[in-house]
Amino acid sequence: MARAEFELAADAFHRQRYRVALGHVTRSLELDEENPRAAYLRGMTLVAFCALDAESPDCRYADAEHWLRRTLEIDPEMRDARNALGVVLVHRKKSPEAVEVLTPLANDMLYRSPEKAWGNLGWAQFEAGQTDAAIGSLKRAVAAQPRFCVGYYRLGLAYEKKGEHVAARHALSRAVTSADGGCARLQDAFWARSRVFRALGEMAELAEDLQRCQDLGAGTRVGRRCKRELRDLR
Repeated sequence: MARAEFELAADAFHRQRYRVALGHVTRSLELDEENPRAAYLRGMTLVAFCALDAESPDCRYADAEHWLRRTLEIDPEMRDARNALGVVLVHRKKSPEAVEVLTPLANDMLYRSPEKAWGNLGWAQFEAGQTDAAIGSLKRAVAAQPRFCVGYYRLGLAYEKKGEHVAARHALSRAVTSADGGCARLQDAFWARSRVFRALGEMAELAEDLQRCQDLGAGTRVGRRCKRELRDLR
C-alpha cells in the first residue's frame, strides 16, 4: 500500500498536480516512514508550491527543509536531496548553512548534475556575502553546462556587486542568449543588465532592456520597476 501510494504521488507530481501528490505521499509515509524516496517527494512537493507562488500559504519552506533533512537521515547518499536542501536553506535566509551543505556536493565527482551543485553553491555564497567565492563557483557551473542561463545570471549579479560592469554585461548577455528556450524570458536578467548598461553609460541598450523586461510581464514586481525606469528615462 505504501508503494502504491508513492507511485500515485509520483505520477501526480510529474503531472504538476501537487495537492494530489501531497495527499498520496503523506499517506505513503504514514504507512512506511522509512522510505527516503517518499520523504524526498514530500519535500519537493512543498518546494513546488513555493515555486508556483512564494506568497501562498501552501509555500512552507520550513516543512520542506524538515522532509529533505529527513530524507538524508534515512539515506545520506541521496544527492538530489542535498542539493534541494541547499536551495531551501537559501530561501530561508540560511545562506552560510547552505554553503556548508552544498560544498561537499559540488566537490562530489559522483553527482551527475555538477552545474546544479556549483550553481547553487555560488548562489548561496553570493547571498552569504562571499562574492569572490561565488564567482569561482558560478564559473565552474557554467563551464560544466554552457547553456545554464541562471548560472550566468547569478554570475552577472556577482560581477555587478563587485563593480566589474564589463564582466557583468558579458555574463548577463550570455544569460539571455543561451540556447535554452526559456532563457530569453529571464526577466530578472534583463533588469540586471539594464542596471549594468546604466553604469556603463550605454543608454540605448538600457532603454532596449527595460522595454524587453516590461514586455515579459509589466505586472510582476520586476516588470513594474522596469516600467517606471523606462518612463523616467523618456
